[in-house]
Amino acid sequence: MNERTMLLDIHERPKKVGQWLILSFQHVFAMFGATVLVPILTGLDVGVALVTSGLGTLVYIALTKGKVPVYLGSSFAYITTISAAIASTGGMSSAFVGLMIVGLIYVIVAIIIYFVGSGWLTKLLPPVVVGPMIIIIGMSLAPVAIGYSGLTGGQSWEGPVIAFVTFLTVVLLAIRAKGFLKVIPFIIGIFVGYIFSVILGVIDLKTVFANVPFFSAPDFHFIGTYKLNFSQILVFAPLAFVTIAEHIGDHVVLGEITNRDFIKDPGIHRTLLGDGIATLLAGAIGGPANTTYGENTGVVGVTKVASVYVIGLAAIIAILLGFLGYIQAFIMSIPEPVIGGMTIILYGFIATNGVKVLIKDRTDLSEMKNLIVVSAMLVIGLGGASIQITGDTSLQGMALAVIVGIVLNQFLNLIQTEKSKA
Repeated sequence: MNERTMLLDIHERPKKVGQWLILSFQHVFAMFGATVLVPILTGLDVGVALVTSGLGTLVYIALTKGKVPVYLGSSFAYITTISAAIASTGGMSSAFVGLMIVGLIYVIVAIIIYFVGSGWLTKLLPPVVVGPMIIIIGMSLAPVAIGYSGLTGGQSWEGPVIAFVTFLTVVLLAIRAKGFLKVIPFIIGIFVGYIFSVILGVIDLKTVFANVPFFSAPDFHFIGTYKLNFSQILVFAPLAFVTIAEHIGDHVVLGEITNRDFIKDPGIHRTLLGDGIATLLAGAIGGPANTTYGENTGVVGVTKVASVYVIGLAAIIAILLGFLGYIQAFIMSIPEPVIGGMTIILYGFIATNGVKVLIKDRTDLSEMKNLIVVSAMLVIGLGGASIQITGDTSLQGMALAVIVGIVLNQFLNLIQTEKSKA
């Protein structure tokens, strides 16, 4: 696509305030459903997630010199690890430390790339490792979606019906919708499911919005109250490399849409630095990890507006929404079946994106090496594998699968190289 086909290029600002607001709210709507879903599922504060999403985006814009129209929202990759950390003896404190470690890893990788390039990262994380990892992330969340949908048996009929209505709404919009509506099927699914819940009497709006203040400060946590938990570092750190690989892929896709090479300008080291500092900041004040949002990349493609000014205003709006009591009350009152119906699709999308990584790379699964790596990762990641390191420290699930995948792939590559030399 020629960059002149963009109605507004990256450095162009909308001439009219009304147009600017409309374009920015499109990005807010695009990120909203997924961004607030992460704190709902993990027990983190919704207001903090919105604030850190906006702050993280502004930090990213500043560190990339305003050259990349990217919006950062809550990452789904860490839902399971956040929930497990909160359930551990360390509680929320250990989860936030883990997320800050993820941000630091991004920063370290960015520095290394600046000095030696990114070739080592591609060799460390080829599609045969990244694909299965994304599949594991999506599939490990499947039981959560089924439980929320009321499909585990012995529950009232309203739950599965509400989940089905929400599910069907998302499916129909994803398939039949055009233009901007095609980008926000999940947020529309939330509203339809919510209204249907009101009709069935599952939600009493008078109770939901009774005595709700207009202004409500989010429940921020601060780094001074955190305790270092080494076991959580081992759990969170390996996942950082998977989301780094996703980060690079997202910027390649956005570059194709805008006819730019963001890997070279401003450079992948700058985009990773922005993403990393944003996640570090989020963890420091009690928010989920940030990640580049494909939904907002879709908005850029649909609207043909790549203006960083539009993204920046959307970030400011998100921060303001985080302080509105009615927004927080609405989000926290969304019934579990609505979330369940939506996440059946959403988690499935995550898993199938892992399959798409393998297909796009044309990974040959008839080759025994590739088949072994993928098979081992899937079984370890989904089978509940765990290795005890010390009394309170263990490697398990997704984190263990990442390490096994990276080491096994390198080992098998070495064997193949030695065999070819013989």
